Amino acid sequence: MGQFFKEMFGNNIIMAPFWAWICSQIIKTILYVAINKEFNYERLLGDGGMPSSHSATVMSLVTIVGLTYGAAGFEFAIAGVLALITMHDAMGVRRETGKQAKVIKSMAELFEEIGKDVPGEEKLKEFVGHTPLQVLMGAILGVIVGLVYYQV
Repeated sequence: MGQFFKEMFGNNIIMAPFWAWICSQIIKTILYVAINKEFNYERLLGDGGMPSSHSATVMSLVTIVGLTYGAAGFEFAIAGVLALITMHDAMGVRRETGKQAKVIKSMAELFEEIGKDVPGEEKLKEFVGHTPLQVLMGAILGVIVGLVYYQV
């Protein structure tokens, strides 16, 4: 088992995306604190926000795979397609889900104001998707982390 973890932590293809995700989550949390003047633990691990950790993760994967195996190999093609799907989804379906959560929460608050019982034991998450700028910034961060990790 020890050999497995040694190999895993020595694998640049795994570690570059991991560090891109860590960096993006830390930046996201710092920006949230700077803007909202409060610490929210969910920002450290949660989805949504600036920069997109999904984009940073997959673009660092694309970068490290491209630098390691070249752009002509199937590895780069798989990583690139995965990155496109992930970033498109972050701006599309997941972003719309966040918008809908905001509307539903507003409607629930209105119903509660007029005394109607609203079922809703689970808190809806508004931070699930990304704007194109958040995805772009995450992608740029991912490329930078991939390049740095490859050089180190």
